Amino acid sequence: MRSLPDILYNFHWIVPGEAARAAQAWAGGLGPFLKRRGIRAIVNLRGRNDDLSWWQNETRIAQEGGIAHFDAMLDSRKLPTRAMLVKLIEAFDAAPRPFMLKCSGGQDRTSFAAALFLIHRGGWQAMDAAKAQFARFPYLHLPKQNQRWLAVFLDFAAAESAGMPIAFWIAQHYTPEKLKAWLDARGMGDSYAAIFTAPTRSPFQW
Repeated sequence: MRSLPDILYNFHWIVPGEAARAAQAWAGGLGPFLKRRGIRAIVNLRGRNDDLSWWQNETRIAQEGGIAHFDAMLDSRKLPTRAMLVKLIEAFDAAPRPFMLKCSGGQDRTSFAAALFLIHRGGWQAMDAAKAQFARFPYLHLPKQNQRWLAVFLDFAAAESAGMPIAFWIAQHYTPEKLKAWLDARGMGDSYAAIFTAPTRSPFQW
């Protein structure tokens, strides 16, 4: 049975003992929460935000607990640049195990990152497990119109990579313009808001 904190913070193991996923710890208690689950690293999908209290608290708690902290940035509505995805893959490789992926609600950006991690870890044969990270239950992934690109990214990546490891394909071949063209050609031009340029600043989005 899941504990109340697990439910409150939408916490789930992606690979038990290796990688987990969660929401921002808005209600507090992040230090004990991480300690009880043995988390050794946080991969923050909201980007570096030195001036926001949630980022200041999170990095302070991580430092005090000897937990590594990695900042990546994803936007659930805007198509990611190559550099954004390369940085995320680098965080997967560098983070001590077990690590925890988190965004604001642990539903959209976290589902996307968890899916990429599984493909990066297990190759394209992990596609079914990766797609399962977008489930409505238990992960609460309920995408709005401009967030529907997140789940179909895997189909795009599988087709475009032609079997290449996803990290190599991202670093050498991926561009958001190719993703945009692929979505548009399939009548999914409304599944994203734009190609990422700069974040729209909000303490909840970032």
